[in-house]
Parts: sequence; C-alpha cells; structure tokens
Amino acid sequence: MALTSARALHAPPLSFPSFPSLCSRPPSLAIPNSHAPSLSAAAQSPKSTTRVVVGLRRHVVARAAVSDIGPSIGEILGDVSIFTAAGEPVLFKDLWDQNEGIAVVALLRHFGCPCCWELASTLKEAKERFDSAGVKLVAVGVGTPNKARILAERLPFPMDCLYADPDRKAYDVLGLYYGFGRTFFNPASAKVFSRFEALQKAVKNYTIEATPDDQSSVLQQGGMFVFKGKQLLYARKDEGTGDHAPLDDIFDVCCKFPVS
Repeated sequence: MALTSARALHAPPLSFPSFPSLCSRPPSLAIPNSHAPSLSAAAQSPKSTTRVVVGLRRHVVARAAVSDIGPSIGEILGDVSIFTAAGEPVLFKDLWDQNEGIAVVALLRHFGCPCCWELASTLKEAKERFDSAGVKLVAVGVGTPNKARILAERLPFPMDCLYADPDRKAYDVLGLYYGFGRTFFNPASAKVFSRFEALQKAVKNYTIEATPDDQSSVLQQGGMFVFKGKQLLYARKDEGTGDHAPLDDIFDVCCKFPVS
C-alpha cells in the first residue's frame, strides 16, 4: 500500500462532561445505514472525511481526505518503532492486544506545544474511564524521550501511557498534516481561543524546554485513532493546532466495540 507523507502541528484539548461510566452518554444522532462510512470507501474517495468511524451508525463530519489510510493500516503501524518516556524502544503492536484489545491512540503535536499540554491534561482526566472500560490509552508526541519526561513530570502525566516518536514515523504512516500554514493559519486553529481558561490551567508548569531540538518538528499536526486489535475503528486528523477530536466521540466508539 502506498502511503503519502503529510505533516502538520498540534492543537488544544477538548472538554467533556463527567459521566458515571464510559458508556453512560446518550446515543448520538444516527444516520441511515446507507450513509455509514466504510474505511475502504474512505480510502478511495478524495472527498472522504478526516474523521472515519467504521461500522457505526452515527454522524460524520466531512473534513479532509484520508486516502492514505487503508484497511491494512493496523499491520503497518504495528511495525513502527517508537520509545517509551523512559527511553526504551517499543513497537506499536506490543502496546495492546492485537486480537481484541481496544486502544485509543492520541498523537500529540510535540511535547513543547502548549495545546498538547492541554490535550494531555484532558486525556489524563479521562484515563480512569478508559481504564474501567478496559481501553488502553496511548499518547504519542514528537520529540525525544527526555522531552516526553518533561511533560510527564511537570503537567503531570502518567509515564506508562506516554511515548516519544522523534522521527515522526507514526505521523507519516498515518498521513497526519504538516506545514507552516496548517500550524499557524488554518481556521481550525482558532478553536483554541474558546478554551483559553483550560489552556491556561494546563500550562501552569509549562516550559519551552520540552520543545524538540529539531525545529521542523513544531510544524507537525496530530490526530486521534481507535483500534480494536489491528482493526481501525476511528480516525481523525487535526486540521490545525488545537483542533482536537471530541472525547465524547471516542467514548462512543469504545462503547460500540467493547473489549471481549
């Protein structure tokens, strides 16, 4: 499968109401079965969506092409090597059960991005709900393990969920956006202003020292993905900095495909 490299930058988090359990949220508006997107169809259509929900009858927001995401993406991503925050190399396929395990894979921009600190803070607050549902949280950022540790220690964020991808291998495999325009001038980046208070709270202990030494890395955008084993259930690319996936959508997907 040919994969197109696309790079971009990060964006802030998403607020969500607190529910007693991961699956207690009322169901979202359903759409006719004939409109439910399939990953294979999305991979062929130039007008497919940034967010792809496979096998769910729900609303889908058209955002951008995901033609570089195909049915074998789980296999390909599984062989990508990244690092734990402690500096140990690890393959994606070793991070969760490749048969039936469900994992939420959040790719942050880079460890020195204030919007990523906001997203990381939101993910940390949601971790208990993911854990109770048997869902593995995998947060990946661009930078070396020592940069990841800065975020983990100062935010703080659980190190056992945090991984470093200094060469942006996973970002390239998943075709995430990259570039100056995406980072600073995309209209989606304006969403960060609506979350100013949350951002301000998340960066209380922020330091620019977490920024990657490779300055080109600050132009990388992130995204959010949900896998069951090797099967991709949900995919969403951040259009711009601070354009994060709504966690309510992630919870819905996890509830539709419970861990066996």
